[in-house]
Amino acid sequence: GLVKVWDLNGQCCVQTLTGHRGSVSCLECSVLRPPGAGGVEERGSAKWRLITGCADGQIRVWSAEDTKPESDPKKPQTEANGSKDAGTAGMASDVWPNDDDEVFRYMGSLRPPDSLNMTSSNNQGVGSVHFHPNGRFVGVCRENDRVIEVYAARSEVEVQKKRRRRLRRRREKQNLAVASSSEKGATKKRGLLDDPESEDDRDDGKDGSLLQSSPEAVQATDEFEFRGIVRASHKIRGFAFTPFRERGGGIRVLVALATNSLELHSLPKPSKKAPIVPVAAERVSTLDMYGHPTGIRSVALSSEDATACTVSKGVVKIWNVDKRSCLRSLAAASPGGGSKGGASYYCLCSAFLPGNAHVVLGTREGHLIIIDVASGDIVHIEENAHDGAVWSLDLCRPPSGDKSASLVTGSADKFVKYWTLEGREDSLHPVLEHARTLQMSDDVMCVRFSHSTDPEKRLLFVASLDSTIKVFFNDSLKFFLSLYGHKLPVLAFDSSSDDTILASGGADKSIKIWGLDFGDTHRTLYGHEDSVTDLRFVRRTHYFFTCSKDKTVRFWDGDRFQQILLLRGHASEVNCLAVSSNGAFILSGGMDRQVRVWERTKDIVFPDEERERELEEMFDKVDAREENTAEALMKAQKDGEEGLDADEEDNEKPQSETAVKQSILSVSSGDRIMEAIEMADKESKEIASFRKLQDDRGGDDRRAPNPMLFGMDPPGYVLWILRSVKSVDLEQSLLVLPLNHVERLMHYLIANLQRHKGVELCAKISVFLVRAHQSQIVANRAMMTPLREL
Repeated sequence: GLVKVWDLNGQCCVQTLTGHRGSVSCLECSVLRPPGAGGVEERGSAKWRLITGCADGQIRVWSAEDTKPESDPKKPQTEANGSKDAGTAGMASDVWPNDDDEVFRYMGSLRPPDSLNMTSSNNQGVGSVHFHPNGRFVGVCRENDRVIEVYAARSEVEVQKKRRRRLRRRREKQNLAVASSSEKGATKKRGLLDDPESEDDRDDGKDGSLLQSSPEAVQATDEFEFRGIVRASHKIRGFAFTPFRERGGGIRVLVALATNSLELHSLPKPSKKAPIVPVAAERVSTLDMYGHPTGIRSVALSSEDATACTVSKGVVKIWNVDKRSCLRSLAAASPGGGSKGGASYYCLCSAFLPGNAHVVLGTREGHLIIIDVASGDIVHIEENAHDGAVWSLDLCRPPSGDKSASLVTGSADKFVKYWTLEGREDSLHPVLEHARTLQMSDDVMCVRFSHSTDPEKRLLFVASLDSTIKVFFNDSLKFFLSLYGHKLPVLAFDSSSDDTILASGGADKSIKIWGLDFGDTHRTLYGHEDSVTDLRFVRRTHYFFTCSKDKTVRFWDGDRFQQILLLRGHASEVNCLAVSSNGAFILSGGMDRQVRVWERTKDIVFPDEERERELEEMFDKVDAREENTAEALMKAQKDGEEGLDADEEDNEKPQSETAVKQSILSVSSGDRIMEAIEMADKESKEIASFRKLQDDRGGDDRRAPNPMLFGMDPPGYVLWILRSVKSVDLEQSLLVLPLNHVERLMHYLIANLQRHKGVELCAKISVFLVRAHQSQIVANRAMMTPLREL
């Protein structure tokens, strides 16, 4: 709850503003330019004001100027000294301490009138505070609220008038309290039947804050008046004042809503008959076409890759891919006279029909909807096509010259249904006719056709809730293969254009590549940190894209079984993908309501460098997690939580560790050390076998040195590798070694110490290994002899 004021020239903190009862969520500092008596800005009336918003709901105002009360210029000095206000006037010069080191001084807090009954919203934390560009208005929006409070700055004459009225009311109250206490001997408390507390009494510098401003100085409520409220249709995420004012003196506020839309509100000027009464803003216009109100569940591309369709809860949008613009925003709702009475549908999947003039949608309610792209009307609704949510649909592309097309849908009701597109005589719009049904043993999560144009070779892939993928012949629906290996349900899969491999991703975060000849698993790929939500192959290649709930999109090579690219950019989980016909770009949509376009460039990609970059990011996350864990343990130790031994003597002592970080270099150095130990062991065995052979033959030949070890003996080669590792990465490299490699390394270290080679380095490494693996070394009897020799 602190606000620091810094001097940029001296680069030091000159003041700390305290008194907040919680974290300071927002602040705004601007020049206040109140209008003059006639509505014109007074010369020299600019003042700097700082407004802070806190989690306790208080809107505190701070002044960057001297706030000593000024005497009324119209009143003579003799009258001020000779009247009953003489004591107050004499006290006014000493109400504020003359501290030149303070930059900001507290003036009080702002509150809406009690007549608006906004007590519940006042308890919420302040989300944002903004000044109008002209410096005459202030807007305050609270967290998770639909209302913006607008305050207007009074002119200097009105400020002094408001202050004198408040002081006069305060003196009358004090005189009444003194008279009452002299008669009854005690101060009477305010009762339920007493007169309500006036606004002047409420503004007398007592706002419940930890800070109290002088009652004689100008208060925040003297300087600001409540102008009105701006009420939005949904929760507000941000707002801004327009830089211009209306002809009638009103102002306009642009509001960003949680539904991914914008609203423009106009707050008029109060009428001359009732200038004190707050006014309410009116909504002028709404911009809700260019964004989805909720997360995007499906993305579909037309056959020529010119337009795209995205769906979410109750909204369908058609986009121009080249211009990145929204062509049409459609409401996925039944007509007002329909059986549903205008009910909104939650769309889960979509696809363009042949001709790209219509889009078919699958909903969570189990309906299938056909929408005309040109008019935006719903031309056909197949109500209750399924008894559960339609999770997936796929279009069977007809062979060249055949105009007929079919559709397959998979639902949570354990059925896979075939639909044919039929034309009507009285209309140009197609309709859906149920053709066949395939019953599964579990809920269907995803369905897809193979890419073969031969009807006899076309396959149907069905993923169900039992974590398997079943393959059927499309013409006869006979069972062909069962692909099992995922530990959790498969959420997405796709086959290559030549129908030789099938790639699948599921909730177990893994990607499996299957061969469609025998249903064998070629490889299992890992990379995603959460469930894989969609997978798409690039046509005529074995490259494919995947998206996941870990907010990433990844590009894979299905032949070399490696990741090529990692695409970051989404702020939330990614639900769907669409790949262009030539692979020049892809579209991705997620729960952050964004549709991102990723274009292929001519830059050369090196998978090894991408892998190193990903490992670096992974190590950074591990280090951050370890730091957070250490902080949590320290906090738990401080709070006395369970899991910590409070009886240890060194609990309160600060703990430290090596100031190193695991990186690519340390991991690669550890691999080099392990490789050197293995090569040294192999060379030692060959030397021992050569000596045994020479002893049996009685010969005295010398064995030629191994060029792989640069002519060095095994202990010398291990020592040379250890010396090549940087001292910064040495300890982290040693921690990567398995226990069996640690045992062999200790053998070579002892051999070098006995020959007095690298004594300092070998001793340092030996002590570190014993300390790091003390429990394992003590428990291993084979290490007792090397320890005695060490």
